[in-house]
Amino acid sequence: MELILILGPMKSGKSFDLISYFAPLKYTGIPHTLFQSSRNVRDAHIWSRNGLELSANKVGSLSHIDPDKYKIVGIDEIHMFSESDVTWIDKLLRNGVRVVVSGLDLDYRGQMFPVIKRLFELGPTEVRYRRAVCEVCRTPDARYTQVLHHKAALLDGAPACLPDDGTYEYVPVCRACFVKKTS
Repeated sequence: MELILILGPMKSGKSFDLISYFAPLKYTGIPHTLFQSSRNVRDAHIWSRNGLELSANKVGSLSHIDPDKYKIVGIDEIHMFSESDVTWIDKLLRNGVRVVVSGLDLDYRGQMFPVIKRLFELGPTEVRYRRAVCEVCRTPDARYTQVLHHKAALLDGAPACLPDDGTYEYVPVCRACFVKKTS
């Protein structure tokens, strides 16, 4: 079936796009559901900075999704899931389920998340790439998510899951403003 990827940096409207896709489905008889990684401790729902939100099931893995139960499945914060979860997405697709995912495509070093690489190997039907406003130069062409640690760009050595305690800040930046490790 269809695999739709909604990718881009922080603050680019990915969640708004996902919400816009799923909100009308509640008025249909189409069986659908939304999932979000339990690693996302910031949000209880899928929410957009413009004030919209939808409920989602918090899960540690996508392996428990019943491919016979839904016609459309949405997954937010896909970059927080394991590469092995792509196997389950493939099973959903082979069972005729439309899968719509959103998340960051690049990590703080500017490298593609492994789970995103695996999703591209499934041959997505559609890829929506969103851009944000660069928080350094204010151009509407941010493609990266820079992680700041005490206001300086984090270049290496980040923990696997960055704590959401204010120690780290996530900002969208354009190619010219992105600070990348050299070596």
